[in-house]
Order: sequence, then structure tokens, then C-alpha cells
Amino acid sequence: QVQLVESGGGLVQAGGSLRLSCAASGSTFSIAVMGWYRQAPGKQREPVARITTAGSTNYADSVKGRFTISRDNAKNTVYLQMNSLKPEDTAIYYCLVIDNKLNTYWGQGTQVTVSS
Repeated sequence: QVQLVESGGGLVQAGGSLRLSCAASGSTFSIAVMGWYRQAPGKQREPVARITTAGSTNYADSVKGRFTISRDNAKNTVYLQMNSLKPEDTAIYYCLVIDNKLNTYWGQGTQVTVSS
């Protein structure tokens, strides 16, 4: 089992920046992929970015060039640096971990609100 605790959400004006963090505990030796999803009101949850243990990254087209995902394997923590935020980035952001047996774990979510 893996437990996830997110932090760093909040309210920011358009054009501003936020940094989300997600710390994993428990069976962290089994973690393969860490990432972030988001869910806006009335919409389905969608992928934002993911990063493998080796550091390979993948981003949604809507955030490319603005968001950067990084990972500290020693601290079992994944970060999402969000720059040039837009009102359409407003959502609950969820941390995701996939282990080497393809089990999926979710964080509790953190609210990001971007005002225009």
C-alpha cells in the first residue's frame, strides 16, 4: 500500500504560479510512475503530467510549456510547478502513483483556483 499527501494548492491570479507537492509513504519501493490528474467542475478527471522513476515525462497538450513535473526519489515526492496559470486550469488536482504491479493510488486532492 502507498499513501499520498498533497500540498500546495490555493488561489492565484491568472499569469501566476503555484507549486504542488505530493509525498508518498508506505510501500514506496514499489513505485514506478508518479503523476498528476485534475478534475474541473462538471468535467471528467484528466491527466496532467506523469514521470517515471527514470525521469521520463509526459504532459497533456494543454499544459506543455507551462507546467513542469519533477520527482525526488530519495524523498518519494513528486512536484508540479505550474506557471502562467489560466482560469481554465482551475480544478482539483490529484496525485497519482502506479506501482510495479500496476496498482493505482490516489491522493485526496488539492484545490487550485485561478482568478481572471
